[in-house]
Formats: sequence, structure tokens, C-alpha cells
Amino acid sequence: MTCRDLVIATSNRNKLKEFAALLKDYRVRILSLKDFPQIPEIVEDGKTFCENALKKAVLVACATGKLTIADDSGIEVEALGGRPGVYSARFAGEGAGDAANNAKLLEELKDVPPDKRGACFKCALGIATPREETEWVEGECRGVIIDELRGQHGFGYDPVFLVPEYNRTFAEMPPEQKNRISHRARALRKLLDILPRYVEQAT
Repeated sequence: MTCRDLVIATSNRNKLKEFAALLKDYRVRILSLKDFPQIPEIVEDGKTFCENALKKAVLVACATGKLTIADDSGIEVEALGGRPGVYSARFAGEGAGDAANNAKLLEELKDVPPDKRGACFKCALGIATPREETEWVEGECRGVIIDELRGQHGFGYDPVFLVPEYNRTFAEMPPEQKNRISHRARALRKLLDILPRYVEQAT
């Protein structure tokens, strides 16, 4: 089987590491938006993770002429009515970093009791060809938001998202453990069921 180019439509170094680990047994050469600096920033203005993922996948596939996977992911917190959702990356404002987003989340939940702090990490993955053929899948991982940051691994909301079955936050898990149970891993396992068809068609 010929090794094919596969663009992951992100410049996020942490996401790329996760994708590389999850795709390590697959015969593809992974590229990212850093390999295509001519592509302008893509506005994620969809109302759902799926809309954003598909928009990114199609735009990048058409711009590069290559098979593309794009993701949109975030965290939905029950006590906040599902927020921050698609606004997870900019919860504390445009350009906000992980520290600011986590601080805002903990502040909004400071008076919420432990049994009301349920949350769900969600990931939508869209795949697109330069001919704008598309499909999408979703994955999720349920947990709770704790009241302090724990762990040194991961990124985003990982230090405050605890998976009860393991009694660890994502940030306390070794990467190989997180990559077995995370929302992104679960979505990608679904995507791998359809990816061979697209890789064979890729030119």
C-alpha cells in the first residue's frame, strides 16, 4: 500500500502529537497547516463541532489538493447548560490561553457542588477530498470538572477534567492512556473505518 499524504488541518502542536500517535500504524505521511503557510486563518463560525470540522476539512482539502482531516472539539459542562461548547478555545475571550480558560471555568463553577459538575469532552472529525467529498464522525468522553488543576500532561481543559473510572484527570494520564479513551481517540477509531476508502482514492 502506497504511503499517502494526509493533511491534519491544525497548527496546534499538541493536537498533531495526538494524531500522530493515533495514526502511527497507518501508512500516511502526516502534514499540517504549518506545511501550507499560504492558507489564511479559517474562521470557525459553525454552531456545532461538526459544522466547524467539515468547513475546515473542505477548505484545506481544496487549497492543498490533498486528503484532509479536520477536528473541532471542546468541553460541554452540564451546570453551564453545555457551555463553553464550540467556544471552548476562546471561553475567556479571543486569544485566551489554556490558563485563562481554565481559570474562567473554575470561577464559574466555584459554587457548584461536586455531584453537579458533570462534563463531556466532544470531538467531531471531518474528512474531505479536494473534490469536496466529505464524511464526519463524533466521539465523546464523560467525566467531571474538579476544583483545581491536576497533572502535567495534555493541554486545554485536561488538568480539570477527571475521568472517574481512573480517578485521574486527562493531564495526569500518560499520553498513551489518554489516547485510548479520549474523545479524539474514540472519534478517530470511527474514522479509521472509513479512511481506507479515501486513502485509496487520494491522488
